[in-house]
Amino acid sequence: MSLTSVGVSAAEAQATEKGKIEVIEVTANRRTQTLQEIPYNISAVSGQELEDAGIIDASQLMRNVAGITVVDRGYRNSGAVNGVIIRGVNVDGGANGDVALSAIPTVASYINDTPLYANFILKDVEMVEVLRGPQGTLYGSGSLAGTVKYRMNRPETDEFHGSASLGLGQAKGSDGFNINTDVLLNLPLSEQLAVRANVGNINNDGIVDYSNVYNLNDNSKAPMANVPSANFDPSAGFVASPGYNPPVSDGDLATGGNTFRSVKDADTVDITYGRVSALFEATSDLTLLLAYQFQNDKIGGRRQVTRGTNWVDGTEQPYGDYENGAVLLEPSDRDVSLTSLEAEWNLGFATLTSSSSKYRHEGNSISDNTGFYAKNDWFADLYYGTPRPLAMAERGYKEDAFVQELRLVSNQREANIDWVIGAYYMDQDTLSTQDSYMPGYQEWAFAAFPTWWDTMGSFGMVYTDNDFHYVRNQNFKDKAVFGELTYHFSDKFRATFGARYFDNKFTNDTILSLPIWPFLGDEPSFETKESDTLFKGNFAYDLSDDTMLYATIAEGYRRGGANAVPLSGSLEERPEWQQYTSDYAINYEFGVKGYLDAGAHSYTLSTFLIDWQDPQLNTATTWGFFAVANGESAQTSGVELELQGYLTDNLHYILGYAYIEAELTDDFYAPSSVGAAESTYLVAADGTRLPATPEHTLSISMDYTHAMENGMYWISQVNGYYQSDTTNALGDSKYQADIKGFSIWNVSTRLSSDDWDLTLYVSNLFNDDGVTGLLPESVMGTDPSENFLGNSSKDYISQPRTIGLIAKYRF
Repeated sequence: MSLTSVGVSAAEAQATEKGKIEVIEVTANRRTQTLQEIPYNISAVSGQELEDAGIIDASQLMRNVAGITVVDRGYRNSGAVNGVIIRGVNVDGGANGDVALSAIPTVASYINDTPLYANFILKDVEMVEVLRGPQGTLYGSGSLAGTVKYRMNRPETDEFHGSASLGLGQAKGSDGFNINTDVLLNLPLSEQLAVRANVGNINNDGIVDYSNVYNLNDNSKAPMANVPSANFDPSAGFVASPGYNPPVSDGDLATGGNTFRSVKDADTVDITYGRVSALFEATSDLTLLLAYQFQNDKIGGRRQVTRGTNWVDGTEQPYGDYENGAVLLEPSDRDVSLTSLEAEWNLGFATLTSSSSKYRHEGNSISDNTGFYAKNDWFADLYYGTPRPLAMAERGYKEDAFVQELRLVSNQREANIDWVIGAYYMDQDTLSTQDSYMPGYQEWAFAAFPTWWDTMGSFGMVYTDNDFHYVRNQNFKDKAVFGELTYHFSDKFRATFGARYFDNKFTNDTILSLPIWPFLGDEPSFETKESDTLFKGNFAYDLSDDTMLYATIAEGYRRGGANAVPLSGSLEERPEWQQYTSDYAINYEFGVKGYLDAGAHSYTLSTFLIDWQDPQLNTATTWGFFAVANGESAQTSGVELELQGYLTDNLHYILGYAYIEAELTDDFYAPSSVGAAESTYLVAADGTRLPATPEHTLSISMDYTHAMENGMYWISQVNGYYQSDTTNALGDSKYQADIKGFSIWNVSTRLSSDDWDLTLYVSNLFNDDGVTGLLPESVMGTDPSENFLGNSSKDYISQPRTIGLIAKYRF
């Protein structure tokens, strides 16, 4: 289920004051303030709201905050690509997600004070704060379009308490059940020391059936080893090496076709997560917080369905509901861990905060690339055809980083001035890998062509089914100082000026090759350095105690980098691909916010315009190497409205709406192939709509609380989300496709006492597909002329209708 903006559970509201909006405190400006005191557009969702609505996934949360959309890829590789889009600042296709991208996200994510996007399960969260627009003058990592901050609950020294919950549900299309468990303990060890821990597991049966998966000879789980031609004895014929898993032939190896099986509910989900933290109040002025958070994902396949042509017994048929046409199962796994030490020291005139953190995030997946090879005619043109076409990609990523941030925040207003200053350092190593295989290729070639090795060995071929090898090692070091100063001209009028100076160095070392033809590879390396200063200005005026006007101009920045592609040989690319520059954005915002009807309602209304220069597009070169190209310019503009309050003492509502226009403001070119007459080609023309950004989004939530005579509460809720149509990719390329709008509605009813809750819910009540990204048939479809009767095209669907029951006990 899902909510939008900030609010409070109806039961909590009644416990404070009936029919009044609870005062929500946030830390967006690095000091504790109420939501309506922040002089720009910020949304916040409390941890209690997340719990009450059963929200554990960021996609459920983010798509319901005004002005924000999200590409919902499900849990497979969910931490590899940040799918959050704020104010339409996005040029990447909606189907990206199998591998970590070259360009960093336009939206920064924080776990407390650590910049990390890991898409953790949302449990034991105090508050989620969503800041729109660039935030580099307040947050160490900076951001181009906005920042999402997850504040986790801290241990409490006053009392022992805990909870345990069990959820049971079933989704449309699944024959099994979803079982979710979670346990929380808060343990005071003394008046100064407390420990808090939670651990949980999500075990969901799958939804999507892989209807035509090749039967494989399963010798081991490792891929076939490379054997140089100098060490191969052709007189011995074909020899299967350990890990060789070709398709099972239904007849002769030279001409026989594939045999198939169907795998029901393949996209299983098994996630184990947890967090443990220790709070030590050394003195009344010094507090230390040590925390460790982890998550392990094991996902059986894609929550994506194929809509295109299904070849059954030589005839064209459509795929059924929740069917995927991949000929390989596509599992993924990942591990992420974060260790942090936060210290707060009240110095009297200011509070000094230190945040030291170290994290590791790594994952692997298998992808079916057979449709991609087939649509490019590679099986026939490059590999002489095969009756059992199969292309498999093993992809991996790893990210390790140490982050240190120091921040000094004034405690008292002196000479009408409040201020924040900080220093930031990051040392980050990232690794992206891909090995592509055609299992069964060499075996078939030996059977089909008796003189195969006499010919191919003399050409320099290596005895392997590994036809693509890619390793990208990167190191990024970032140093920055930042700060803001607010001058209060009067009790009603104040101005804030901020600045950020940064100095960074980026190193890229890449290995890319075709192991089957080793002389075609390259190992380019590059280093880039950048430094600059960003600025921010903000003005706020209180028309009354309940109404504030504000205006903001803020600069945002995203670092450049190096692609590293071969500049010679058969895989030669144009040198323009080698590096890409940083991109910048200027955010102009004007808004009004406040309270209505003596605090019964709160609202925020803002209008914005973002000028985006040199936008970075994650794409691929002519030969398919992962790369980034800079465009000229783009612009997004729109209106955002958030309104919430009480229609009666017991009926609470939240409403969010955004209208966004996002388009290129100049032609977007990328380097062309080395043989092309022109050095660049047109990706998309001036005025082209930016992908994955609907013009209209609307979210609404209503909850009604009935106080029972026995002291319990009965709370019922309905909420809905709508987004208009979008496009999948930039321009009119074969990747581009229109995506229709959709709406998702959720309902729940909860019986709550002091010690326990029992919740019955239905999410996605009308079972809308909710497609947010796709790969069309033109890119990864089917091709009988290449002997490929599967279909690798896919739509990223939202979670189908799910009915469930959640029981929670507090102690």
